[in-house]
Amino acid sequence: MAPGDRVRPGDLLVVLEAMKMEHEVRASEAGQVLERFYEAGDSVEHTAELLSFTALDALVEVGVPNAPAEKAIAPAAGPREDRQRWEDRQALTLDAARPQAVAKRHALGMRTARENIADLCDEGSFLEYGSLAVAAQRQRRSEEDLVANTPADGMVTGIGSVNGGLFGAETSRTVVMAYDATVLAGTQGMRNHQKTDRLLGIALAQRLPVVLFAEGGGGRPGDTDMPIVAGLHVGTFAAYARLSGQVPVVGIAAGRCFAGNAALLGCSDVIIATRGSNIGLGGPAMVEGGGLGVFKPEEIGPSRVQTANGVIDVLVDDEAQAVAAARHYLSFFQGRLTNWTAPDAEALRDVVPENRLRVYDSQAAMVGVADVGSLLVLRGGFGQGVHTALARIEGRPVGIMANNPQHLGGAVDADAADKAARFMQLCNAHGLPIVSLVDTPGFMVGPDAEARAQVRHVSRLFVTAAALRVPVFSVVLRKGYGLGAMGMTAGGFHSPVFTVAWPTGEFGAMGLEGAVRLGFRKELEALPDGPKRQALFDQLLAQQVANGAAVQMATTLEIDAVIDPAQTRTWLGQGLAGAQIQKAGPQGRFVDPW
Repeated sequence: MAPGDRVRPGDLLVVLEAMKMEHEVRASEAGQVLERFYEAGDSVEHTAELLSFTALDALVEVGVPNAPAEKAIAPAAGPREDRQRWEDRQALTLDAARPQAVAKRHALGMRTARENIADLCDEGSFLEYGSLAVAAQRQRRSEEDLVANTPADGMVTGIGSVNGGLFGAETSRTVVMAYDATVLAGTQGMRNHQKTDRLLGIALAQRLPVVLFAEGGGGRPGDTDMPIVAGLHVGTFAAYARLSGQVPVVGIAAGRCFAGNAALLGCSDVIIATRGSNIGLGGPAMVEGGGLGVFKPEEIGPSRVQTANGVIDVLVDDEAQAVAAARHYLSFFQGRLTNWTAPDAEALRDVVPENRLRVYDSQAAMVGVADVGSLLVLRGGFGQGVHTALARIEGRPVGIMANNPQHLGGAVDADAADKAARFMQLCNAHGLPIVSLVDTPGFMVGPDAEARAQVRHVSRLFVTAAALRVPVFSVVLRKGYGLGAMGMTAGGFHSPVFTVAWPTGEFGAMGLEGAVRLGFRKELEALPDGPKRQALFDQLLAQQVANGAAVQMATTLEIDAVIDPAQTRTWLGQGLAGAQIQKAGPQGRFVDPW
């Protein structure tokens, strides 16, 4: 301002520079500048008088109001240059900047990493970390090339809200990481390892669940911006594994997931995969390089193989279903629901046939005790002797496992034991009570079973159960025989909070038919093979069935009660209402990858 200039409240009078920063001095009221004591570039003391100024009420008459100084500064007529530069740069990280790559992805019937994240997270909740990163290849590529073709270094990471409408903002916070298959084939580069490590550290410190979209080709050999030989000092794999048992960890596979990407996927609590996925610790190049043959990507670890062998927990048709399954899975660890619908209780009375030898679908019992629509079956293609699922009972999240009479008569073989033991670990790590629906003739026996290390596999049930901090509730639907039944009831019938049976329950130290043949061998062999021997066998078996009936077991207090199947949810609901979950021991927890 020059002498004689008239000013309004808030007008700029002088700009001072101090410590390389500019400071504005503005008029506090309407007035007129009388004299300026310094010129531009002069040095002034901090107590110096800069100009003389007089307030002029008369300025009101010429249209200059004498009003209090305004702190707000009017926005610029157009976009600020610094903001515009940022907006232009940020836009290059988004799908809209790469229409050809997105179109190619859509032509495959698949979604982009950002589309999957947008579907998973509540609208507007995702805060992205490291979006401006580019591949560490400045020694061999231009900055323009890297910005245009390696956005976010092929890895979108951040924190968003999942199921926030049901459980609130705090409980729903989730770390989300997605390899971008449209950028360098979703490979693992130096920068995206740094981004991953950053988010994994936050997940562990803040106890946030993690969802990983793992599609990609593994380690990337083309990064040049740091001196490395083998690149084996990466901390990502240990950091991801460190989350096991501490927070829920979900891995999602669509398309091709090989090498390092698959190694991370395999450390997840649960793997959700599409039917078109391929999962393998080595892709075609690695397999061929190892002299193991030449294969197409589709021939390595297809979903049909990885479902049957237990790698995949939840098999879905496409990425949309995968995201829905991930939301469903996470919900079990986010709290209780107040709104739920009970199934028809009386339908449970007809689950077990009157004919004690007739097979039936025990998943019907699982559906019958779970809130409508809550059941999420895990590892349904593997270990057919035992069903495992997460569910809710009166809104409370639980784990449910049940013997499957349609496979080996419900006998527990090595795969079923592994499946059940790991499921108990999962529930135990994250504080979910366990409901066990029992119908087993025992552990599978015989030369073929023992050739598969049956002794070690089935013993996992006892070792795992001995370390449980969550309550177990057991319901015997029909057969409760021998060590197998004990393995399904946390080590013994009095280990659960309660062990009850339906009226169809029958018990024995081993299968009743086998017990008759062994225990009464002399009597049976004394009769000629034919109707008389069969009649004696049937008579002796009927006695065993009567002696081992559920009501008889209850009279000796080996089980706690015999209940109407229609009252099963009532028993479970009241048991869960008073259930106590113990604190974790100092040894820590983890969920066995197998």
